[in-house]
Amino acid sequence: MAAPRVPLNFFGMPFGLAGLGGTWLAVADGGLAPRVVGDALLVLSALVWLAVLAGYVRHVVTDRSALAHDLLDPVAGPFASLAVITPMLLAAEGLYPYAPGVGRVLLDVFLVLTVLLGAWFTGQWIYGPMDLDKFHPGYFLPTVAGGLIASAGAAEVGQQRLAEVMLGLGVVCWMVLGSIILGRMLFRPLPPGPVLPTVAIEVAPAAVASLAWFALYGGRVDAVAAFLAGYGLLMALAQIRLLPAYLRLPFMPSTWSFTFSWAAVATVGIHWLDDGRPSGYAVYEYLVLAAITALVGGIAIRTLMAVGRRQLLPVPVPAPAGRVEPASVPARSGWRR
Repeated sequence: MAAPRVPLNFFGMPFGLAGLGGTWLAVADGGLAPRVVGDALLVLSALVWLAVLAGYVRHVVTDRSALAHDLLDPVAGPFASLAVITPMLLAAEGLYPYAPGVGRVLLDVFLVLTVLLGAWFTGQWIYGPMDLDKFHPGYFLPTVAGGLIASAGAAEVGQQRLAEVMLGLGVVCWMVLGSIILGRMLFRPLPPGPVLPTVAIEVAPAAVASLAWFALYGGRVDAVAAFLAGYGLLMALAQIRLLPAYLRLPFMPSTWSFTFSWAAVATVGIHWLDDGRPSGYAVYEYLVLAAITALVGGIAIRTLMAVGRRQLLPVPVPAPAGRVEPASVPARSGWRR
């Protein structure tokens, strides 16, 4: 009997929790919050990552074709990169401060895996037939998010030159893929409901590039940080016009696309407030922290409710007579892919 199918976008759950942990740590670095909260969120992220990984491995072991099918899926495939990006983030932010040697080694291992997987996806997109309507901002994950998070992580563990190499990888891929993805968003219909939350990822590249820049060059707001903030502000404000579409969506695991993206934006905002320290900056930081914690916490609670109601995983159904391949239907939560 095949194990329940664990979709690749489930790896967005630990990714979002790690992003929230990073926001809490940014506030803690300014002396306005206890570090233990951020560390606890990173531990929770690691546990969720292990649970999702175990479920996914069990699924692919019982269905030998599942991994190839998932990686080649034009919609879900890019989310596979989160399986190696998230532990890279956890190694740099959560493990390195307490066990520098182990943290650096794990970062490097997952950095190599991130680059290799990003390279495979890039080659596949060149080699295989691509449908522009299947492109969505999740295509930023393997190379843009992977490169920029690798850059920030390498800088945090003291590998400056490697961090600069990864910054180049992430930024150039952002320029190339960003033009394609935004063009698709502008001139083609919006992605269908289950994929629509990925549009929130549009706010992430400028924010994650800013975090990499801060990690590399001391956390100061300079001309480059201001340059990145300009585009980031545009993409963040553009999301307001999309609220009517977002609010019509039911809860589904792809809702986690909102979490890391906005956590990165919140963390950049914390850096700006902490650097400039305008009057009342501490109040503003707490408001930002409360808002992103409420967003991620609300999605996490809704996820636990779906787990309790057995609505999170796709529900397997028997194959039609005469067919042998497995089929599935969406859970009642409305999630389809």
